[in-house]
Amino acid sequence: MQAFDLADLLAKLSQEAALYLEFLRVPDLSVGVYVLPEGGTDPQQPHTEDEVYYVVRGRGSITVDGESRPVQAGSVVYVPARIEHRFHTIEEELVILVFFAPAEYAHGAAGEAVG
Repeated sequence: MQAFDLADLLAKLSQEAALYLEFLRVPDLSVGVYVLPEGGTDPQQPHTEDEVYYVVRGRGSITVDGESRPVQAGSVVYVPARIEHRFHTIEEELVILVFFAPAEYAHGAAGEAVG
């Protein structure tokens, strides 16, 4: 069994001074924690895999394929592979669990030919 404590993951992420920490990877799934500060900018690009975001805490908005919606603790957002998306208008630090299926970059980086 693999089990994780969110407080431990957030401490590790803070030590690495990064926005994203992948903590589980198997061929068909990867999971990470993503933290965006209040007033921050989401630098991500579309991914080659489907994604699900679960907002653990915070408030802001997300735009997916031109449609914008508010998000807060408990929000779940599905983003199909290769679709433009971005968190914005971050009113309170967002802590987000991110699920990729298959594992992130299993199909290569966005915009990269996979053969």
